[in-house]
Amino acid sequence: TSKSVNAGIADYNEFHHAKSVEERNSEYASLVNAYYDLATVFYEWGWGESFHFAYRYKFESHAEAIRRHEYYLASKLNLIGDPKDNKKVLDVGCGIGGPMRNIARFTGNDVTGITLNPYQVERGNELCAKVGLASQARSVQGDFMNMPFKDNSFDAAYAIEATCHAPDRSGVYQEIYRVLKPGSTFCTYEWCLTDQFDHTNQEHLKIKKQIEEGDGLPDIAHTSVCLQALKEVGFEVLDERDVALDPLQEASWYLPMVPSWFRPWSQRFQLTWLGVRMSNMVLTVLEFMYLAPKGTVKTQQMLQQAAFGLSAGGQAGIFTAMYLMVGRVPMEKKNSAGAAAVVVKQ
Repeated sequence: TSKSVNAGIADYNEFHHAKSVEERNSEYASLVNAYYDLATVFYEWGWGESFHFAYRYKFESHAEAIRRHEYYLASKLNLIGDPKDNKKVLDVGCGIGGPMRNIARFTGNDVTGITLNPYQVERGNELCAKVGLASQARSVQGDFMNMPFKDNSFDAAYAIEATCHAPDRSGVYQEIYRVLKPGSTFCTYEWCLTDQFDHTNQEHLKIKKQIEEGDGLPDIAHTSVCLQALKEVGFEVLDERDVALDPLQEASWYLPMVPSWFRPWSQRFQLTWLGVRMSNMVLTVLEFMYLAPKGTVKTQQMLQQAAFGLSAGGQAGIFTAMYLMVGRVPMEKKNSAGAAAVVVKQ
């Protein structure tokens, strides 16, 4: 409704303008919910059902690149085997379930997604039913810092640009470790600062803040922080690298957000100074005519800041949206206290 959108963007802006990093981390659930209440419809309409980035190879469309990016992640999960096994897979921070549905179809396995946002749960399950996957893929509402699943429930887990919303990487990785069976694999694409980020550079700090404000993040961690957290909770690291640096790319992951005057009807044109003014003007008129809820313009401006920060961070090499980590739960799985909790003989 008009009232809820206007109030929602006001509350969201307060999180970033009036609260410290510590306060945002402590209230991360409210921050993330407020963000996705506002952004989910914009994302689905403007980007698609999979809320993540992907670089493109030559002759590859945006949709093809998005699916390949998901399939590559799925290929790391050790899911290939007898289809009758029907392995249980967890999507951590599933959004409206675009990757969940693609990976369920690709692997033939059963996928459960968890998201904090109730609207995303409803929309995700609606889309699963629409494509005939209701019995194979579903979304549940919950906090990935305290998941409503029993220990050793899943054969594999993945997260695609989602655990960046966590107030503490060790906390969310520990929860993922808890619900995975011994020998299972966890794979993630993380949003991270790179070694090129300089904490004394004001332009770098501005870009970091734009990404945080525009994408519902309490803070952004360095790649080393994420890798260390994965190791500390007990995962054996099988692979780690910045996928954004892969060779043979035709278009970098951030290209769709780099302003361009080439096609006036494109998303990139909308990010030029003229495109920004025109889109905001159109939305202002729609708000005035009650064809769009009050607060739509402010929500659009928030998402525009995200695009500016992400494109600048990607071009400068100080930020990556796809730091890949692959971790395996040891066959002799230890609990958080360090004691052997489960022993599985090969």
